[in-house]
Amino acid sequence: MTAHSFQTSLPDFLPTAAAQLTESTSIALAQQIQQIDVETELSYLPIPTTYVCQGQGQPPLLLLHGFDSSVFEFRRLIPHLSAFRETWTVDLLGFGLTDRTVTTTVSPEAIKQHLYDFWQQLINQPVILVGASMGGAAAIDFTLTYPDAVSQLVLLDSAGLAAGPAMGKFMFPPLDRWATAFLKNPGVRRRISQQAYADKSFVTADAELCAALHLACPNWSEALISFTKSGGYNFLSDRIFDITTSTLIIWGRQDNILGTKDATRFTEILPSATLNWLDQCGHVPHLEQPKATAQAIQEFLAE
Repeated sequence: MTAHSFQTSLPDFLPTAAAQLTESTSIALAQQIQQIDVETELSYLPIPTTYVCQGQGQPPLLLLHGFDSSVFEFRRLIPHLSAFRETWTVDLLGFGLTDRTVTTTVSPEAIKQHLYDFWQQLINQPVILVGASMGGAAAIDFTLTYPDAVSQLVLLDSAGLAAGPAMGKFMFPPLDRWATAFLKNPGVRRRISQQAYADKSFVTADAELCAALHLACPNWSEALISFTKSGGYNFLSDRIFDITTSTLIIWGRQDNILGTKDATRFTEILPSATLNWLDQCGHVPHLEQPKATAQAIQEFLAE
């Protein structure tokens, strides 16, 4: 496929830079991504929301990405999961390619409401909720509020126990713009990516592009500032005890972002939890070891 033919086959809501993707899984996801207007009480206008749905088999999987990320985070995992199960992933409110112009407030509560409205509008049956990093915290929060919507829970190097970044107190002009400009810097993003992997060779030009596509979306800075000012998911640690859903915890032994202590802490706190370690793996098992991650999920669902 030529660059021109690839570009013309992409949805028009994708940034033009998506035409420069080179990895087969990245190209496939770019071609499969869809957008739907989600009706929600958060706004009088519906929120254009980006998502991907692949595969067959019930109950479905619903994947939630991490902080300052998008559905492209699951580009390598979806092909393995969709081989045996209907697999959804969605750009959370304020993140990815989901519209940031309709509502200016981005908080865990707003993210949860938008996610519920998306689930109700498109899926409307219990799901296996899979959350990576901050997406794990969002999955925990969603499960606590809507337990009937979640049949099982999978946490990939999940946030939720550790306190979030203390950037919120600095989020006032002009420091808020400085902070987001810093995070937008390609060199900064590259160093964060390198820290996320055990094998640094995964930080390719394609991977960096996948991680940066959403930066071109209107109000990227405003949404990030709003979410950070909200305090994020710092309130969750005292409520995780209330989760009774059967849970799989997948954790990379070389996680240099969150460390490894929370893996065992989650196992001790959650009454029905199984821990699966991945060796030679960093903070993003779904990107670094997608086949092993999918196999662990498949075995968990078969038990």
